[in-house]
Amino acid sequence: MNKFIKNIAIAIFAFIVISLLFAMYNNPAGKPREISLSELAQKINNDKVQEILISGNKLEIKSQDQEFKSQKEAETGLSETLVNFGVQKEKLRNIDIKNQDNSGTKFILGTLIPFLFPFILIGLFFWFIMRQAQRGNSQALSFGNSKAKMQDPKNKKNRVTFDDVAGLKEAKVELQEVVEFLKFPKKFQKLGAKIPKGVLLVGPPGCGKTLLAKGVAGEANAPFFHISGSEFVEMFVGVGASRVRDLFKQAKKNAPAIVFIDEIDAVGRQRGAGLGGGHDEREQTLNQILVEMDGFDTKDNVIVIAATNRPDVLDPALLRPGRFDRNVAIDNPDISEREQILKIHARKKPLKKSVNLRKIAERTPGFSGADLMNLMNEGAILTARRGKKLIGMDELIESIEKVMLGPERTTRIITDKEKRITAYHEAGHALIAHSLPNCDPIHKVSIISRGKAAGYTLKLPTHEKYFQTKSDFLDELVVLLAGHTAEKMIFDDVTTGASNDLEKATKIARNLVTKFGMSDLGPIVWGDREDTVFLGKEIHESKNYSEQMASKIDKTINEFIKKAQTKARKILKQNKKKLEKIAKVLLEKETIEREEFEKLLGKKAIVKAS
Repeated sequence: MNKFIKNIAIAIFAFIVISLLFAMYNNPAGKPREISLSELAQKINNDKVQEILISGNKLEIKSQDQEFKSQKEAETGLSETLVNFGVQKEKLRNIDIKNQDNSGTKFILGTLIPFLFPFILIGLFFWFIMRQAQRGNSQALSFGNSKAKMQDPKNKKNRVTFDDVAGLKEAKVELQEVVEFLKFPKKFQKLGAKIPKGVLLVGPPGCGKTLLAKGVAGEANAPFFHISGSEFVEMFVGVGASRVRDLFKQAKKNAPAIVFIDEIDAVGRQRGAGLGGGHDEREQTLNQILVEMDGFDTKDNVIVIAATNRPDVLDPALLRPGRFDRNVAIDNPDISEREQILKIHARKKPLKKSVNLRKIAERTPGFSGADLMNLMNEGAILTARRGKKLIGMDELIESIEKVMLGPERTTRIITDKEKRITAYHEAGHALIAHSLPNCDPIHKVSIISRGKAAGYTLKLPTHEKYFQTKSDFLDELVVLLAGHTAEKMIFDDVTTGASNDLEKATKIARNLVTKFGMSDLGPIVWGDREDTVFLGKEIHESKNYSEQMASKIDKTINEFIKKAQTKARKILKQNKKKLEKIAKVLLEKETIEREEFEKLLGKKAIVKAS
């Protein structure tokens, strides 16, 4: 209301200003003085008149220094009138006399428009105000409508099928039943079978959950409603629940259809947790989702697919049978799946014939589908930057390191001493990793700074690993402590460069004792992690052991670290010449690839050191 009054006041003020302007226009301060015909005749005889403009019976006279106006006789011509007033004909010929057209158009433009223009302007202003008010009312009425984006199955351009989703064979089999139900529902209804109402896709970020859901819609040729969990919740209570009702209403109208809720943990967190966003609006939205899913009928032909990477924080009511009663686990791709994903992302990219995507897949263990897409994109960008027309292996391999560690920091200036310390540090890691039997082969050693790392040693497994043994962890501890130990042995001093290695080593040692049960304290998990979460992080870990046991745990962790350090020191002393050789090559070339590294040290040897 206050805004409306303010707008009215502005309109009135604008009207007054415009009226004043037109008044000044119609009655300007320098208005021409009106003279008689006799005075005009005298000025003509005195050669003071240059031009006369005739508009009907009105005369506009221009002299050398000013302007006048007058009025002629209605029934007599101007020339005849002026002669009658004693004007010499020779003087009259020297004056420029013009007749102005006084047609109806001229009259309208000159008379009516200046009068009507303020009213037209005010009318337009009020129309704009009313239009804004109607828009505000329509927005208020549509505030509770769903913001879901519908992907039309008729749009073949953006259609995604299972052929566009590499790997994930088990997940595709699980979801193929959903596709079959949407395409042929009677096939299941005749047998009394009920298809799951909701399917929960669980996996790490970037593993392809959203793409897989789009693939289900593409295979079933059904409308696909996509919305994020965070788009339900607003600051106004009841809006989220209203949007949920509207979403399911739209889906039922377009059945058979698929409703995909991405990041459902944003709205589906466990109720009553206190922390992690347990306000009334979010809980009302969650309750409405539960109610809508209970209201499904087998004839509705609407499937709800949701995705999350935090299934542990979801409310149990979501996961019970009848709602999201089928969980599909999606892991990061293995080597064969990574190769297939790379082929999909390489479809529209010009590659050299020498590019071997299998080798790229071998060098990218642990990469998600999103990481691999980013890798191919970075390779294309790097190729364009270098002025090449085809993407080669060099660009793709460099892109792997860029995705893993960050771009090269070529502008960082380091001293010779720092460069030498980095060379021995990385040589220590590489030498011990090559020496221990349970470590992955060395693929690359470099002292070129990337991201926050001054240098790096790249170890890659020869095959996929789904379990790790105690021996694997112990050897990894030795490798992590090798850089710190090499610095101490060569320079009799240590630097902050090993801080990240020490942090990782401490974490592994603690997990060996408290989480994996791989210490002499027995196969017991020490410490009870509670489900209370805040911003997706665990904030509390209660101690289910005494202070005496805490002392033993700390002592055991320290023993793991000390033993690994002793073993690293022993291997480095026994192979000091090899350490010097690796460091020397690094100082010369800055980078050693796998083939050259194996020429320096020979084939991977098994070193037994107590």
